[in-house]
Amino acid sequence: MALSILVLNGPNLNLLGTRQPDVYGATTLEQVEDLCRSEADALSVSLAFEQSNHEGVLVDVIQDAKSKHDGIVFNAGAYTHTSIALADAIASVEIPTLELHVSNVHAREEFRQKSFMSTVVLGQICGLGINGYPLAVRAMAQYLEAQSNH
Repeated sequence: MALSILVLNGPNLNLLGTRQPDVYGATTLEQVEDLCRSEADALSVSLAFEQSNHEGVLVDVIQDAKSKHDGIVFNAGAYTHTSIALADAIASVEIPTLELHVSNVHAREEFRQKSFMSTVVLGQICGLGINGYPLAVRAMAQYLEAQSNH
């Protein structure tokens, strides 16, 4: 059975391509999904995509992922810096999760440098622009494959 990875996007990421292109680039979320699909196809991994601007919906998606997916790649957007509920959801489902950011949050405003999720995720990919998405899919697939071989 193929590994399944959920690529989950939080608030305002539906505006990729038009929102602050100097920070987030000109690539749309649909184009990001195409990049991820290409990477997943090369790895023989199944992908699902979800995006919501609503914290509770994201919590629900994470909870539902427990029975559907082997790993999560999560760009929580601004909720990274504000949501204990999302961190708790990740910890509760015990699904390996990678935190992802398009921009380098550590080189931006001070409030963006704190991640409530950092203690419950495998790691963080940030500052690589849209290229971070397929990289995160590859990293998660490799992690899951290594875990299944143990």
